[in-house]
Amino acid sequence: MPVVNINNHDMYYEIHGEGEPAICIGGWGTFCHGSERNLARGLTDEYAVLCIDYRGIGESSDDLSVPPSIELHAEDVIGLLEYLQWTNVRFVGLVGMGACIAQRVALMRPDLVRCMVNMGCWVKMDPLLEDQLQMFVTTHREAGFLEFQRLVVMLSFLPEYYNENRDKLLGYDGGWKELKNNVETHARLVQACVGHDTSQRLHEITAPSLIVHAGQDLVTGPRTTEPLERGLPNATGVLMPDVAHVVAGREQKKRFCDILLPFLARH
Repeated sequence: MPVVNINNHDMYYEIHGEGEPAICIGGWGTFCHGSERNLARGLTDEYAVLCIDYRGIGESSDDLSVPPSIELHAEDVIGLLEYLQWTNVRFVGLVGMGACIAQRVALMRPDLVRCMVNMGCWVKMDPLLEDQLQMFVTTHREAGFLEFQRLVVMLSFLPEYYNENRDKLLGYDGGWKELKNNVETHARLVQACVGHDTSQRLHEITAPSLIVHAGQDLVTGPRTTEPLERGLPNATGVLMPDVAHVVAGREQKKRFCDILLPFLARH
């Protein structure tokens, strides 16, 4: 799969499926390197889905002299879309900074964003969310990757799912594996997330937007996602009351697809 120099760094990407263009970007991980299996079922049947490695993740390089920011990551995405000659793209931003990047691209280059989906996101961090993300980095740095992973996994899944799937969620091939032995990239991603603030400019985003509220999310639940629905002039909100930070399990994933795919088809 290709690596291309975008915005002064080597950027790895994959395209799965065929059809009109879409991009799916998540939190601190990637949908690349076999993780495309975690894409919403049916998405690649309808769309050519672009997935990327963020700076410092997987096969993408980083320039540590450049201050991290969501704007920087948005510029990376914009540069890649221009390289691919893609416009009018469906943006699917899930579980963290991917949704923030979608907001920023919609402000910087509205011609690139046909519609966007935001889940597990925020407009501007409140102290609780900032402290949680900083705690994750501190745990990673001082106690190691496995203790960071244990902490974030426990906060990201429902207790029943955690208990049934603990062995596959934990370990060096488990959740957030892209960050193992990669504390500095983790810290830079958190710094970018903390600095994100579109609170004064949401009214400028006219792209049709779907905001999915995860009712059991202990990190980015309705407390942080509802301001986005209220601030966007063309937003539709949907509550999934029993979903935690990560949509998990066959039944939840099916219900998520039943929300996601009709929205994308309408736009």
